[in-house]
Amino acid sequence: MEYEEILYEVEDPIATITLNRPKQLNAWTNQMGAEVKHAFARAEADPAVVVIILTGAGRGFCAGADLNGLQSLSEGEGQDGVKGKDDLGADPGDESMGESFRGTYSYPMSIGKPVIAAINGPCAGMAVPIACFCDMRFASQSARFTTAFSRRGLIAEWGISWILTRLVGPAHACDLLFSARKVDASEAERLGLVNKVLPDDELLDYVKDYARDMAAHCSPRSIQIMKREIYQHMMSTLADANSEAVTLMLESFGAPDFKEGVRSFLEKRPPQFSRLS
Repeated sequence: MEYEEILYEVEDPIATITLNRPKQLNAWTNQMGAEVKHAFARAEADPAVVVIILTGAGRGFCAGADLNGLQSLSEGEGQDGVKGKDDLGADPGDESMGESFRGTYSYPMSIGKPVIAAINGPCAGMAVPIACFCDMRFASQSARFTTAFSRRGLIAEWGISWILTRLVGPAHACDLLFSARKVDASEAERLGLVNKVLPDDELLDYVKDYARDMAAHCSPRSIQIMKREIYQHMMSTLADANSEAVTLMLESFGAPDFKEGVRSFLEKRPPQFSRLS
């Protein structure tokens, strides 16, 4: 696929996916959605990629759905373009996480590599669930957030009621969804919506340094398994989560990464973990 509305760059060990409609504040289109999904699959399959970063070109992350598309929908046109199945309710015991999490915009949760959103400016409407379904979110000081749905006569779209509640709690989720008010980066950090706020000109460098450090010192296999544990266990009982964790821990004792992790610690050197193939 040749990309027209995103940029895709691999700089070992990072794949960076950049929404690239800066004049429109990277407003989301169906084509952009298809290109982003293709790029995520490409990064997931590439052994050189350990961490995936999603960000926006110019002064915005994503202004939400393109206004031309919203106008068509309000006039009863183009409704096939928003049909999608959210698979978050599937069996959490699925070993692959595929059917459980590969919903229309929730699929980053199913990718066995860390996905980080570098939110470099306005993040509105459907861009909020897209960012929320990344594993971590780092924001620039100029970032602003608004769910916008209630002010457009819409509802909590694309699984945001599920993920936002788990990130910030039900009371804050109600506030952000009901009022659709604008939230600045510092409040987003306080609420737990983002992990950390950086100066605008330091955001992407910080996120890439964070990703490189993770890739240099952490087992990709361990991260893959822990990511599945985190999201599947959000829908499990504590007893089931504990039981599976014991099984996985015993399996990890016999894995090459555990041996390399112990050996590198004793030898006081960086570990040489295998990449995911």
